[in-house]
Amino acid sequence: MSNIANGKLTQAEVDFYDEQGYALYKNQLFGAEKQAELSAIFEEQWEMVGRRLNSELDTPHFRDERLLKFLLADEVLDLVEPILGPNIGLWSSHFICKEPLIGKQTPWHEDSAYWKGRLDRFDKIATVWLAIDRSNKENGCMRVIPGTHKNGFSDYEAVSEDENIFATQIKNIDESKAVYFELEPGQCSIHDSRIIHGATPNRSPNRRCGYTMRYFSTEAKVIPEKNPGFKIWLARGKDIAGNPFVNA
Repeated sequence: MSNIANGKLTQAEVDFYDEQGYALYKNQLFGAEKQAELSAIFEEQWEMVGRRLNSELDTPHFRDERLLKFLLADEVLDLVEPILGPNIGLWSSHFICKEPLIGKQTPWHEDSAYWKGRLDRFDKIATVWLAIDRSNKENGCMRVIPGTHKNGFSDYEAVSEDENIFATQIKNIDESKAVYFELEPGQCSIHDSRIIHGATPNRSPNRRCGYTMRYFSTEAKVIPEKNPGFKIWLARGKDIAGNPFVNA
């Protein structure tokens, strides 16, 4: 690991991430103007889907390549490089918005479980969760169970989609161990793709929107036949595993 190569994360924070599976970055990730530009793109995209939480907000950069200005930006890549190493692929992005009062809960899950079979390894995939709105306990901020990124795939059970944004959740979670990621707009968290995480419903009068930017070490191989129509970009460094990057 580089020793505070870029001043974003200290070596102690990188070590904490390796051990616990997450880090909080309480500085502004982007400058004010750039953050405002990203927020405006979100508002536009949200308008397009009728201002509702909608799966159409998955991989918005496929439809709107203005987002690549943020996804491939040094500000973000400098943050993940001490965690992933110098060879970084852009895996995915997602606007996640919980509307006031009715935003459903996000059941306990591992991102890696939803991507099973799509890559050949999951040990170096990191998600940057950038707050567009203030994110706190009241409006259903993200929460994690620290250290669970070392467990492998968990057992899931069915849950009601009336109350949850998807239909399965990990069994038998001790919620007393949860750490809540409270963020101001422009701050972000970083989490390992294998960590157990979720979010409570938004019963507050305040919207809670974030932009997830997901990256992987190019040591991982993205399996083309398991990713039809899916696009990945080489964000920094070089391709190690022989991946179908659109820009390489």
